[in-house]
Amino acid sequence: MRAPGDRCGRGDRAGQVLREPTARDLAAAVGLDLAGVAGRAACDLLVVGAGPAGLAAAVYGASEGLDVVLVDDVAPGGQAGTSSRIENYLGFPRGVSGRELARSGMVQAVKFGARLVCPRSVTGLSRGPDGFLVRLDDQTEVTARAVVVASGVRYRRLAAIAGVADLEGRGVYYAATEIEARACLGREVVVVGGANSAGQAALFLARHADRVHVLIRRDDLTETMSSYLAQRLTHHDRIVVHPRSQLIAAHGEDRLDHLTWRDEVAGREVHVEAGGLFLMIGAVPRTGWLRAAGVELDDKGFVATHNAFETSVPGVFAVGDVRAGSVKRVASAVGEGSVVVSAVHRYLAST
Repeated sequence: MRAPGDRCGRGDRAGQVLREPTARDLAAAVGLDLAGVAGRAACDLLVVGAGPAGLAAAVYGASEGLDVVLVDDVAPGGQAGTSSRIENYLGFPRGVSGRELARSGMVQAVKFGARLVCPRSVTGLSRGPDGFLVRLDDQTEVTARAVVVASGVRYRRLAAIAGVADLEGRGVYYAATEIEARACLGREVVVVGGANSAGQAALFLARHADRVHVLIRRDDLTETMSSYLAQRLTHHDRIVVHPRSQLIAAHGEDRLDHLTWRDEVAGREVHVEAGGLFLMIGAVPRTGWLRAAGVELDDKGFVATHNAFETSVPGVFAVGDVRAGSVKRVASAVGEGSVVVSAVHRYLAST
């Protein structure tokens, strides 16, 4: 359990003015840092990633008496945190934004005593005399008796397509939140992707944009999107789904102003003036740091798990989107994050 004085910063710098702060400076100011405990930070359970799976593991671990450290390289929420509205999550018939769900989960985890540390990236994992040594990007090491990997995935980018990389953040986006939607008010926008995240983004943007074009490579949405979302997109008067269509180029000087895609059905190129391009084309697992630790990955880099979410390294578990064969849904990620804590308890008891 937690040793006396072994605490993260508490945000004791209230009232101090920070000039041109980095993300880490801000984190230290509000207490989301390991400042003051470097070299002796230790915990029962270290959770890597503060998406729905990681937050659930932190909540259930801390509420059941484990000393939990939760590390994330950006902020709580993960990929789900960028969803404007999640409508099929149990208990929220009117839907809930990913940001709201993440904020509530974070507050709940901290209430039970979990220590949230961000922005920090995990760069290495090795065996130590007291469990595992988890190395962070600033060379700090945290000793953990068990590790839960919930590092999720990162968005795929279309950097090879002309203009996309140059216009990222200036009309080209990887999330559809209120901020991006306001920039596209009354204009046409394009969403690329056919999974649930693309469907949720299209429905949200249709409340602000004049028209939403959804580009998919398949003939229809049925293979990649939940039925309720596919039906809403198909029958929405401001959403047009373009099957077998691929983006060719993004154009603009200071910001995006129009797009070109290839319509294979019609056999022609389409040019549209657009205020926003939203890329929802899947993601790749964030597992590069696990290879050197001997954790088994599949051919796509997802973590292979066996009984009770345990990996090929005893004491290291994987849950959520980063796990091979997982169901890419918020509810399943939360379920895995909560269930894995029982396996962690069994492992700790055996050691």
